Amino acid sequence: MKHILIPVDFDRQSIMAVEQSYNLARLLKAEITLLYVHEQSGIFSGFFTSDINKGIVTRIEEKLQELASKTALESGVKVKTRLETGRIYSKVLDVAKEIKADYIFIGTHSSTEDEEETARIGANSSRVIRSAKCPVISINGKHHYNGCRNILLPLDLSKETRQKVSLAIEIAKLFGSGIKVVSALWSKKDNDIVAKLNQQLNQVTHFIADAGIECTSEIIESHDGDKTLVPTILEYAHQQGDIDLLVIMTQQEIGFVEYFVGSHAQEFLRLSDIPVLSIVPKELGFTSIFS
Repeated sequence: MKHILIPVDFDRQSIMAVEQSYNLARLLKAEITLLYVHEQSGIFSGFFTSDINKGIVTRIEEKLQELASKTALESGVKVKTRLETGRIYSKVLDVAKEIKADYIFIGTHSSTEDEEETARIGANSSRVIRSAKCPVISINGKHHYNGCRNILLPLDLSKETRQKVSLAIEIAKLFGSGIKVVSALWSKKDNDIVAKLNQQLNQVTHFIADAGIECTSEIIESHDGDKTLVPTILEYAHQQGDIDLLVIMTQQEIGFVEYFVGSHAQEFLRLSDIPVLSIVPKELGFTSIFS
């Protein structure tokens, strides 16, 4: 049995994360676990009596059961609930480990975080994405396509970044999606870098095509004034008009040249209104024809 874990706080983004999990849950025949973490903290937490705290917990349990019933009805899969007390990110990681979660769906902001901070990814979401042992799909936009037409796979020259390929193929097979591979650089005038990128893109596209997935690849140039390559890649995704998932690594992806040094994961998560699937790089790297 596959398992999908979804931390919820009943705000708009966490409910959207629940709804976005339906298709994957059906395709995987997975069980969904809705997790609410009651975080008793802050300078006023000691002023609440045990009766008040019990009342709060009771209301949370009722809302959680209502959401579970709605989720089971709409998704057609089995739904469980968990109510835990403690630090949000640590409890999410603990429960994910306990139930052996295959995926975590999470909103990038919580209802406890300042609405004015929506330009930044929430602290709890960031810690979960950075530390989870399973892939995490983060939801940041307001509207999403019901399904997955194409997956965008940004690649640079690092070995770690190629770990994304196998998971992208797995998701594409489930949804019947295509994969669009893209590499961005500051200038196409560096013939040596362009040649290396073209060689890697050809290897990756052939590997994906051999798996029976429709695949295209392209090298794009950044705009003057951009501090990183992320805005260029996101603009490309929107211009395509049919990208429904981005796949990225959560930790630093180290390339052969200065163009590719540094982690852009936080920027992707912060700026993308397309769902982002994040993967923590494996220590031993990617074992395939690319190694």
